[in-house]
Amino acid sequence: MAYEKIVAAYDKAGKAREAARALEASGFPAGEISLLSRETLSATDMRDAGIWRRLFGRNVADGEGAVYSRTIESGGTLLTLRAQDADIPRAMKILDVHSPVDINERAATYAKPAVAPPVGTSKTPVTEEVLRLAEEQIDVGKRVVEIGKARIRRFVVEKPVESQITLHEEHAGLLRRAANDAANVKDVDWSDKTFEITETAEQAVVSKTARVAEEVVIRVEGSDRVETVHDTVRRQQVELEHLPRDLKRAA
Repeated sequence: MAYEKIVAAYDKAGKAREAARALEASGFPAGEISLLSRETLSATDMRDAGIWRRLFGRNVADGEGAVYSRTIESGGTLLTLRAQDADIPRAMKILDVHSPVDINERAATYAKPAVAPPVGTSKTPVTEEVLRLAEEQIDVGKRVVEIGKARIRRFVVEKPVESQITLHEEHAGLLRRAANDAANVKDVDWSDKTFEITETAEQAVVSKTARVAEEVVIRVEGSDRVETVHDTVRRQQVELEHLPRDLKRAA
């Protein structure tokens, strides 16, 4: 499993400590995180021109070393992290949140004209090329879209109903009864006579009255839901591969 060392320079020690705590909270072991400052490096160490190459590797350029030295001399702190290659992007994102020093930009401000080495000494010039690595970030926003319509319609329906009522009727009738009283003979009227009697009957009369049976309130209700948006982002990475020397060409 391949590991790589990350170095971040912070002008303020507090920022470096915050970044270290954020790395630990994200799961990086505390034993893989180091903080270098004037409290941890002696004056002798700072005067050693090759200290940064011994600590961070031979590929540390002079400009980078100058930034590291001046950062510590001015009260800043260097944070180092040893992490697996797969965790490098996550670690870089955490460190960037705490505003580290831009090493290349700071080194350019420290650049001075080259001074020829004394006679009898030799120094291999250090050349460097800067590869800028870009990454994409996802920004999730919101917009309102129409997902449908709701239609409320009022209409009339009919249903059969029934109710009972008692109706009264009056009809003419004859009641016959025997009579044998001789005294009534003198009152007998032998003329024709007609009687009319009005017959009545009650009929059911239906009338209707309206009343409010219920109220329906029409309103729009809102609700929230959490939706997980899936997408992909691109990030550029770099790897170093040491190629063997072509022996035939060298011969």
